[in-house]
Amino acid sequence: MMKLSQAIAQQIKNWFPAQTVSAHCDGPCGVYDPASARITAEAVLSMTKKILALDAPAPGASPAEVVAYNNTLSRYIAIKEEQAQKTKEDLLILWTDYFKPVHLEKYPDLHDTFWKAAKLCSACKVEVSLQHAEELMVAVEKIHSMFWASKERDVTFYKAS
Repeated sequence: MMKLSQAIAQQIKNWFPAQTVSAHCDGPCGVYDPASARITAEAVLSMTKKILALDAPAPGASPAEVVAYNNTLSRYIAIKEEQAQKTKEDLLILWTDYFKPVHLEKYPDLHDTFWKAAKLCSACKVEVSLQHAEELMVAVEKIHSMFWASKERDVTFYKAS
């Protein structure tokens, strides 16, 4: 015998039928976009450049100058590490939620590309390496191209800097 709540739910479904929908990814198309990874990767590159360009206080500098330097350096480092982590999270979401086995046929290096990009994010967090920050931007651009090609769209990869 059907419970009363099940009977009511069935009656509501009969009164208000819903159209069946489906999606090839975890969310409706348009939810995923590698642009956020590009923005955060650019921040990593920018902060890396700022850290490398920051002049350390001269020997005998005043305590205020040393504090100002340390404050600026620590802020740049915190931003770089935070943005590298955000880049990694955005890339991992694309890799694990958007891309499906069917994409591997078209992009056989998909897993390797994402794995290396995630490793570059980690390297950018723990190092101050202009080379790795630039390599991260190249990897994000490659992922951008793969993503939009998988949607059969040609979307230009813009950089803010």
